[in-house]
Order: sequence, then structure tokens, then C-alpha cells
Amino acid sequence: MKIQKYLVLLTLSVLLVGCGRVQPIRNVENAPIAYNLPAATVKQAILQSGSNRGWVMTEIEPGVIRGELFVRSHSAVIDVKYSDKVYSIHYVDSDNLKYSDGKIHRNYNRWINNLDVDIRKKLSMLSMLSASQK
Repeated sequence: MKIQKYLVLLTLSVLLVGCGRVQPIRNVENAPIAYNLPAATVKQAILQSGSNRGWVMTEIEPGVIRGELFVRSHSAVIDVKYSDKVYSIHYVDSDNLKYSDGKIHRNYNRWINNLDVDIRKKLSMLSMLSASQK
């Protein structure tokens, strides 16, 4: 009977540890742009994808877009560096997302993943649009 209790406690503790709300920060590093698109079109895809997801997107210098997201009492700041060949999404700052030692609340990673997927979709769509106009 005692062994069963210990096994149940061990199983529950493993499950709780695995369901933690804090994860390593997910950055997107040099995601390739497989389409022959100019940097201005890549910029357009990033700006539209971000704003569609609620990010406030601002170009802070050529090739770098700052994104800010405000969700209830939480906020996140990212930089999206881009060219006509690659783009990267990097964590800059956050508030109320449990950031510590390279780890952050899992919602941040979900937001970054969603943004990355949307940018890829938008680039694909703009590529098809560009090809159809030729």
C-alpha cells in the first residue's frame, strides 16, 4: 500500500514539473526566406503579420522592426531583424511574464511561434501574388 502511495506521488510530481509555466525563451534564428522577394516585401509581411496578431510594430532602423505586445497585465518586446534572405525574432524585454535566466512564461513562446507561422504564411502568399503578376 505504501509503495502505491509513493508511486502515485512520484507520478504526480513528474506531471507537475512537466507542466511548468516557465520555459526557455524561444528565439527565431535566421529563418530562411525561400522566395525571391525584395526586403521591402519581407518588411511588409512582418508588419502585417505582427499587427494582425495584436503586436504594435515599428521600424526602428532599416532592417529592424520592434514589436510590442500588451495582453492584460503582461507585455513583451521583440526585435525582428530581416533582409531579403532571412529574418530573426529576438526577445528584448517583458513585464509580468516571469522572465529570469533565459526563461519566460510559456505564453510568450506561443506568441512568438504564432508570429513566426504567420510571417511564413504571409511571405508565401506575397510570393504567389508576385509570381502571378509577372
